[in-house]
Amino acid sequence: MPLHYPFSAVVGSDDMALALLLNAVSPSAGGVLIRGEKGTAKSTMVRALAGILPQIEVVAGDRFSSAPADRGTDTPDGPIPLDAPTELRPVRLVELPIGATEDRIAGSLHLEKALSEGVTAFEPGLLARAHRGLLYVDEVNLLHDHVVDQLLDAAAMGRVTVERDGVSVEHAARFVLIGTMNPEEGELRPQLLDRFGLTVEVSAPREAELRAEVVRRRVAFDSDPEGFCATFAAEEVALRERIVAARARVGGIELTDWALTKIATVCAGFDVDGMRADIVTARTAAAHAAWEGRDRITRDDIRVAARMALPHRRRRAPFDAPGLDEDLLDRLLGDDDEPDPDPDLDTEPDPQAKAPAGDDNPGADGAAGDVDTAGNDTAGNDTTGGQDAGSGASAEHADPSASAEDCGRAESDAAQDEPSPDTGTDAGADTGAERRPGGASTEPGTVTAGSDPYRTRLLTVAGTGHGVSGRRSRAITTTGRRTGSTGFTGSDVHLPATIRAAAPRQAARGRGAGLDGGRLVLSARDLRSAVREGREANLVLFCVDASGSMAARTRMEQVKTAILSLLLDAYRRRDTVGLVTFRGSGAQVALPPTSSVDVAAARLAELPAGGRTPLAEGLLTAAELLRVERVRDPQRRPLVVVVTDGRATHGPDALARSRAAAAGLASLGVASVVVDCESGRFRMGLASELAAHLGAEHIPLGEVTAEGLTHTVRTRTAARQSPAHPEGEVA
Repeated sequence: MPLHYPFSAVVGSDDMALALLLNAVSPSAGGVLIRGEKGTAKSTMVRALAGILPQIEVVAGDRFSSAPADRGTDTPDGPIPLDAPTELRPVRLVELPIGATEDRIAGSLHLEKALSEGVTAFEPGLLARAHRGLLYVDEVNLLHDHVVDQLLDAAAMGRVTVERDGVSVEHAARFVLIGTMNPEEGELRPQLLDRFGLTVEVSAPREAELRAEVVRRRVAFDSDPEGFCATFAAEEVALRERIVAARARVGGIELTDWALTKIATVCAGFDVDGMRADIVTARTAAAHAAWEGRDRITRDDIRVAARMALPHRRRRAPFDAPGLDEDLLDRLLGDDDEPDPDPDLDTEPDPQAKAPAGDDNPGADGAAGDVDTAGNDTAGNDTTGGQDAGSGASAEHADPSASAEDCGRAESDAAQDEPSPDTGTDAGADTGAERRPGGASTEPGTVTAGSDPYRTRLLTVAGTGHGVSGRRSRAITTTGRRTGSTGFTGSDVHLPATIRAAAPRQAARGRGAGLDGGRLVLSARDLRSAVREGREANLVLFCVDASGSMAARTRMEQVKTAILSLLLDAYRRRDTVGLVTFRGSGAQVALPPTSSVDVAAARLAELPAGGRTPLAEGLLTAAELLRVERVRDPQRRPLVVVVTDGRATHGPDALARSRAAAAGLASLGVASVVVDCESGRFRMGLASELAAHLGAEHIPLGEVTAEGLTHTVRTRTAARQSPAHPEGEVA
C-alpha cells in the first residue's frame, strides 16, 4: 500500500489543517470546502487526514460498516445478528471521481445477480463505502449540480434512499464531506456553498524560506517515503491522541446563553440567510474549544468558527466574492470572554437591571433563540439580494431598462461622439497612438461600468446535441425524460427495453422446457440503456466591439449591462463562457473559455472602449478560438454572441473583409446571434447585414431583455390589428 505524505509535515496551510481537524473532532460541523489555486497541497492534506484518524470498530464482513451498536438492526443485506463479531479497521477515505454516475454514487441493481440468478439485489455505491469515513471530491465545482445536491443531502441527513432499477432500499451514510476546488475553473452556486459547513481559502506561501521548506520536504518524501514518514511518526501519533481526547471532551461542552447570544449577534451582524450559519458556528466553536482542551466556549472559539462558517454564506448573488470583514467580526464579538460563574454567589441577577449598551451586550431580546441541534434547518437560497459585479453605476447614467432607441436619440444630438460614415474613422481614434502588431490597440480607452443585470431572453442552439447536462439547448444527456433506448452503455438500465429485446429469444433459450424454472432467460446482449432528452450546457463566446463608436455617451454602459445579464444567464444555465474583444487595430482573447463566469464579469468590468473598429479581426479571432475548442471539447456546442453596431473602419476594404470573415465563421456551422447596438433616428443597418452574412439571429439591444422582447411583440401585434393595418398586413 503506497504511503501518503504525513499530515503534520504540511507547512503553510494552518487554516486548512484546522478546518479538517475540527471536522475530525466533530463531524456534525458539516464538512469543509477548500478553495485555492492549483499546487497548494489541497489534495495532499485531505489524503493525509485519514492517516491520523483513530481506527473504528465495525461489524465484521458488513458491507455498510455498521457499528457494534447497530447489531440487531436491518440493513439492505438483512438483519445484523446480535452476536455478530466485530473488528477494528482504519477510517476509509473514499474519493469520488468527476465522471461518477448517480448509480455508482448511491448504488443500484446488482446486474450480475439479476442476470445469473434472476434475483433483485442491491449493489452499494460510494456513499455506502464512505459511511463513518471521509468522502473526498476533488474539483467539486466541476461536478454536475444534481450530483452535488445528492452528496450534500446524504451528508446532511446521514442516510441514503435509493429508488431506481427496481431497487428500493435505505441505509446509513454518515461521513465527512470534503471538497476542493480552484475558483478559476468556476464557482459553486450560493445555495450549494451554504450546504458545506466550513470553507477555507488557501494560497501558496509568498515567503522564500517557507517555500524552500515546502520543496525540501517534498523532495525528501519522494526520495525516501518510509524514512520521511518515520521522521514525523511521533507527531502523527500525537495528533491522533489529541483527536481522541477532543472527541471525548466535545460532548460535555455547554452552549451557554452568552455563547449562543454572541453567535447570533455575529450571524445577524453579517446578514446571513437562514439559521444554518448559527448552528454550524455553534458546533464548530464547541469543537474548537475541545481541540484546545477547554471545557467552555470562549470568544476566540467563536471567532475561529465564524471565520470558517460565514465567508461563503456572505455570497448572496452569483458574482459576489466570498469574504469576511474581520474588523467587523471583532466589533461584533467585543473584547471580553464570558465571566466565570462564582460558585459562592447564590443570588440570581436582577431581571429588571438594564444592561449597558454596546457591542459587548447585544441585548436580551431573544436574539439567540433556540438552536435546532438536530440540524433540521432551512438553507437560505435567496440569490436576489446583494449587488452583482459591475453594478454601482452613478446616478447620472441612464436607466438600464431604457431602450436602445432612447439612447440613440440622445446620441444623435451629439454628432461629435459618432463617427461619420464618410470618413471611415471612429470617435476617439488617435492616429498617433501606439499599435500592437497583429493585436488590439495599446491606446488608452474609456472604461465604463455596467448597471444591475436583468433577466434576458433565452438564446439556444438549434437542433439536438449530445453535450454536458445543463439548462440551455436540447440534447441527449444523462438526465431528463426517457425517450428511447440504445445498446447497454454501462449504466441506466432500461428494464422494459431489455425485456422486449430478450422476449423473442426465450423459446430458443429453452424457457418453458424445464431448464429455467419458468424465469425470463437474459443474456448480456439483451441489456439496453435509456436514452434521455434534457438540456445541455453550451460554450457561449462573446465577441464584443469595444471601439470608439461603442463608447459614445451611455451606449457602452448599456452594452456592458446586456453582456453582464447574458453572463448571469450563462451562470444559471451552467455554460462555459469566453470573451473576445476588438478595438483599435486588432482583436484579442480577453478570456479563454472557462466555467468561471465570475472571471468573465471581472474582465468585462475592466474592458475599455475607444479607437477604430477591426470587425474582421474580431470575427477571425473568434473563429480560430472555436476551432481550438472544437478539438478540445467536440461535444460542447458553441453559441457566438457578437455585440456590435456593425461598423468596420480599420484597414483597407474593412467592410468587405468583415463580410468575408463572417462567411468564414458561418462555414463552421456554429449558432450565432448579433446583438445590434446601433441607435438613433438614422441607422445604417450594418449589424443586420452582418447577421445575414453570419446566418445569425439579429436582436436589437433593447430586445435582449425578456421584458423588452415581450414589449416589442405586443407592440407589433397591436400594430397589425389596428385599423390602419388590417389583419394580415404587416407594418
